[in-house]
Amino acid sequence: MPQYNPPLRDMQFVMHEVLKVTDEFRALPKHADVDADTINAVLEEAGKFAVEVTFPLNISGDTEGCKLDQATHEVTPPKGFKEAYAKYVEGGWAALSCDPEYGGQGLPFVVNQCVYEMLNSANQAWTMYPGLSHGAYEALHAHGTDAQKKLYLPKLVSGEWTGTMCLTEPHCGTDLGLLRTKAEPQADGTYKLTGNKIFISAGEHDMTENILHLVLARLPDAPQGSKGISLFLVPKFNVAEDGAIGSRNGIYCGSLEHKMGIHGNATAQIVLEGAVGTMVGAPNKGLAAMFVMMNAARLGVGNQSLGLTEVAYQNALAYAKDRIQMRSLSGVKAKDKPADPIIVHPDVRKMLLTAKAYAEGGRALAIYCTMLLDKELHHPDEKVRKDSGEIVALLTPIVKAFLTDNGHISTNACMQVFGGHGFIKEWGMEQFVRDNRINMIYEGTNTIQSLDLLGRKVLGNNGATLKKFGKIIGALIAEEGVNEKMAEFINPLAYLADQMTKFTTELGFKGFQNPDEVGAAAVDYLRVAGHLVFGYFWARMAQTALREIAAGNADPFYLAKVQTARFYFAKLFPETATLMRTARSGSKALMDTDAALA
Repeated sequence: MPQYNPPLRDMQFVMHEVLKVTDEFRALPKHADVDADTINAVLEEAGKFAVEVTFPLNISGDTEGCKLDQATHEVTPPKGFKEAYAKYVEGGWAALSCDPEYGGQGLPFVVNQCVYEMLNSANQAWTMYPGLSHGAYEALHAHGTDAQKKLYLPKLVSGEWTGTMCLTEPHCGTDLGLLRTKAEPQADGTYKLTGNKIFISAGEHDMTENILHLVLARLPDAPQGSKGISLFLVPKFNVAEDGAIGSRNGIYCGSLEHKMGIHGNATAQIVLEGAVGTMVGAPNKGLAAMFVMMNAARLGVGNQSLGLTEVAYQNALAYAKDRIQMRSLSGVKAKDKPADPIIVHPDVRKMLLTAKAYAEGGRALAIYCTMLLDKELHHPDEKVRKDSGEIVALLTPIVKAFLTDNGHISTNACMQVFGGHGFIKEWGMEQFVRDNRINMIYEGTNTIQSLDLLGRKVLGNNGATLKKFGKIIGALIAEEGVNEKMAEFINPLAYLADQMTKFTTELGFKGFQNPDEVGAAAVDYLRVAGHLVFGYFWARMAQTALREIAAGNADPFYLAKVQTARFYFAKLFPETATLMRTARSGSKALMDTDAALA
C-alpha cells in the first residue's frame, strides 16, 4: 500500500524563506495581518485531512469507480467519497480563500494552493469535485450579477453546492467556436438551453444537494465562431429567489466516460433538454467570463500533477531504500545483507532525483503564481497589479503544460523504480501514472498551452512580458554573479536567459513569414521557457540554502536542497540545448510529409 507525508517543511521553506510571502502580504490591506504561524497551522490541519480522510479512499475509489443509474440519471461516486466531502465542508476547507462577503475566510490564494497540492497527492479524483467548484466561484465572483452572487456564491463558498464547467461537445474540443448548444431567451429573462456536452468532470454526483453548471451556448442571433458564445449558469435543481431548491432542471447525465484514470471522478456526458439558465456576463462575451474559470483550472491542473509527482516520489524513495538488488558497482554498501538497496545504483538515483527536482521546482513556481494572483487582486498600486497579472498570464501555460509533462516523466520514472512491482495495482504506482495522464490533455492540451505561450503571451506583445520576467531573472544574476558558490547555478541560468532573447526573436521572425513555424516550434519553446523559470527558482532556493549553511545552520534540509539544485542544473536543465536545436529545425520536416502520412 502506498504512503503519503505532507511536504510541510518544503512548503514553509518556499513560502517563508525563499519568497517571504508574509512580507508581500503586508503591502496588501486585505492580507496584511496574515502571518506565518497562521499559514502553517492551517496547512498542518489540511495535511492531516488529506492523509486521514481522502488518501485512504484513493485506491478503493479507483477500483470501484462511479455508477450511473440509467433510469434516474443519478451518479453514485465510490464508497466513502460523500462522507469525506461532508467532512471537508464541515471543516470549512471550501471557504479558505473566498470572499468574506459570501461566507469565505479571506485567506490568500497561496494557502489554497498548498492545501490543494496535498489533496491532489492524496486523491486527485476526489479533489476534482471541490476543485472545479472553486473555479466556478471565481467566474461568478468576477462576472456574475449581484443577484447571482447573492443567490449562489454562499452555497459555493460553503461547499454545500458544487460547480462544473461545461465547454466541450462531441464535435469540438479546444475550438469552442464550433459549439452548437443553443440558448433560447424566455419572457421572464431566463434562457432555455438545449445541446450535449462531454468530458464534464464531476458532472453528476450525490455528494451535494445541488450542482451549478456553467455552460457555454449560443443565442439565436449569435455571430459565428468564438465571438458568438455566451455563458449561462444552469443548476441541476432550479433555485427560488429565497435560495430554496425547487424542481429538477432539464440537465442530466446521459452517460459516464470509461477512462484510463481518475476513475473516482464522474466524467459525464451532459444532456440539456430545455434546461433553464441565467446569463453570466454580457451576451456573446461568454468566453471572457469562462476564461476566469479556465485559467484557474489550468493552474489547478498543474497543481494536480505537482501533487502526483510528490506522492510518487515519496513512495519510490521509500521502496528504493528497502528493496535489495545486486551489489553497488563501486563496492558492497550493505555488508549485512545479500544485496545492496537499489538506491545505491546511479540510475535509480537519477529517477528519484528527477521526480524530487520537478516536484520542488514546481512547488516554488505554483506558490509564486498564487502570490502574484493575490497581488493582482489586492495590491493598492495599480502598476503592481498590472505587472503581476501580466506575469501570471505568461506563467499560466507553463504551469499547466510544464508541470504536467514533468508529472508524466516523474510518475513513470517512479513506477520504474519499483520494477515489476510498479506495474501491479496494489503498490499504487500505476494509478499515479494513469491519473496523471489526463492532466496533459484537458483544460487545453499541452500543445495548445504552448501555442498560447509563444503565439499570444510572447510574440503577441513582442516579448514585452517575457522581458519583464527577464528583468526579475537579471536581478538575481546581478546579485549573485560574482559569488563562486553560486556559479554552478547562476552561470547556466544567465546563459539561457541571454539565449532566450535571441531564440524568441528568431522564431518570431520565421513565424511572421510562415505561421507553421510557430506551430512547429511551440512545444519545444514552452519546455525551454519552463526550464528558464525552474532554473530561476532553483537558483533562488540554492541561494537561500547556501546562506543558511554559511550562517552555521546544520539542518540537513539545506544541504539536500543544494544537492538537488546541483542535480537539476547538471542533469535536467541541459535539455534546453537540444530543445532549441529541434525548435530551430523548422516546419519543413513536419509539413513536407504528405507521402509519409499518406
